[in-house]
Amino acid sequence: MASLKVYSVGRLARYMTESSIRNIRTNLYRSSAARYSTEEKAAEPESSDKQLPTSVEECHKQIESLTSEVGKLKQQLSDYEDKYKRALADSENVRRRMLKQVEDAKSFAIQSFCKDLLDVADTLSAAAESVPEGVEGEGAPAALRSLRDGLKLTKAQLTQVFSRHGLVVVSPLREKFDPNLHEALFQQEVEGAEPGTVVAVSKVGYKLHERCVRPALVGVAKGSS
Repeated sequence: MASLKVYSVGRLARYMTESSIRNIRTNLYRSSAARYSTEEKAAEPESSDKQLPTSVEECHKQIESLTSEVGKLKQQLSDYEDKYKRALADSENVRRRMLKQVEDAKSFAIQSFCKDLLDVADTLSAAAESVPEGVEGEGAPAALRSLRDGLKLTKAQLTQVFSRHGLVVVSPLREKFDPNLHEALFQQEVEGAEPGTVVAVSKVGYKLHERCVRPALVGVAKGSS
């Protein structure tokens, strides 16, 4: 009998303990949920108060602040556009310079070769001029006539080759002296010639695509003393 009472008391105590724990858990959950809901509702007006102005003065301040930010953004946009345009202009200038350099390299790649051929042309011209004028008559030796004709023909062909590649003879007799294309060897008084005019050409010059390869050696007229 005593053992039955002890068992009954034990079951009752365990039941009370379990239901108390459940009640405590339920109460804790309800109180936590209620506190969270209260805090959330209290935070909503605060956040709305921060976003929306409550007076006309605050509206004006917010408008001024936004206007100032818009002005700063516009200034930054203008600066970026200016930098972009400058970068485009610089790249275009670099592209044009590179194209010009490439074209010049193509045009003047044979400049050194042309300079070496100028001495050959001078020698050929001197050889053609050294043949006496009288050899062109019927009584002149055939060998001399053939030599003179061959020299003239060779000189003409060489001049054509020079012209084909842009190499032009500069023989400025009776032209105005140009320091870019001519080199003055002497000055002399010449009747009827204006001062600064080329009156004698000691050695012809050459230019390659308007660039002076060799200046012409000339004599220049000067004014009377």
